[in-house]
Amino acid sequence: MAKPAQKSILERRDDALKRRKRWGVVSVVFTLALVCFSYYFYQVFFTANIETKGKPTYVVIPRGATWKSALNAIDQTGAVVDKLSLHFVARLMKYDKPGAVKPGNYELKDGFTNRQLINVLKSGAQSPVKLTFNTVRLRNELVAKLASQVDVPAARLDSLLRDPAYTKSLGFDTTTVLTMFIPNTYDVYWNTSAKRLMQRLKTSYEQFWTPARDAEREKLHLTRAQVSTLASIVEAEQQQHADERPRIAGVYLNRLRRGMKLQADPTVVYANHDFTIKRVLNVHLQKDSPYNTYKYAGLPPGPINLPSIASIDAVLKPESNNYLYFCAKEDFSGYHAFATNETEHIANARRYQAALNRAGIK
Repeated sequence: MAKPAQKSILERRDDALKRRKRWGVVSVVFTLALVCFSYYFYQVFFTANIETKGKPTYVVIPRGATWKSALNAIDQTGAVVDKLSLHFVARLMKYDKPGAVKPGNYELKDGFTNRQLINVLKSGAQSPVKLTFNTVRLRNELVAKLASQVDVPAARLDSLLRDPAYTKSLGFDTTTVLTMFIPNTYDVYWNTSAKRLMQRLKTSYEQFWTPARDAEREKLHLTRAQVSTLASIVEAEQQQHADERPRIAGVYLNRLRRGMKLQADPTVVYANHDFTIKRVLNVHLQKDSPYNTYKYAGLPPGPINLPSIASIDAVLKPESNNYLYFCAKEDFSGYHAFATNETEHIANARRYQAALNRAGIK
């Protein structure tokens, strides 16, 4: 049997050169692939992927959300540049694992990388909600406004505010507890509990009543709740021109000192629970309610709205005057005509009533 021909030294060198070339090509391809992968890896982790164009952007992750629903909520804000890379990084950072998704209100900061965003979401480092409430008259309106801004059911808040034992623990009864809610902007966490929210507002209420305000209140011989109740009437009487509120407060304080009924039209509207009333008529005055200050002397048992800080301060620093009456001016300017006696007041009232008749307001 013939032996296979032996390759010459030249042929062997040529084969070795070819192998080296093949390995060189493979090495170059591998290096390029590694560079490309490293570049992509760097891009998806460390390149900004949130673009808000300077507009504050927030997303709420509800309780029970999955990692996919959480990311979809973020996608829907329109702030994500590359959705695919965000989902890719979320998986790599184990945001898809049980317990990783934490409910709350999160700020999507302009320039956030995927890595930064997922770290924030996993840590639960949420941003507080700017809680506000105003133009509130009734308890159900208040709890609805609060519940629309935080993760607390309206029914739970309503239950607490109707609980005599709980409101007593806050220093109020179920009627005066509404005076604890002073319209302002409060930083609270979206996933707070009902009781933590109440305590947060109670703390702010105590901070609002500074020694200076309490000193002014004591001069009037009124409780804090009474000040707020009177302020709610003052605010309802004058919603357009805050500069007139101290004068109106002075009128009501004069009547209280003299033991006169307040005869405040806004309390009649509140007593009738018909806020469409534009003109208080005799039929409305017949409503038997402790809020009807035409029937009952003194202040009503609680506020008829949540008065603004400006209205509360108007009561604490009222105008010193001798007026006992006032009614809206017939020019519909939003200001009032004031009087020291009933005769003068009746003349003012008739002018206003005539203006209402001419305007067809019934």
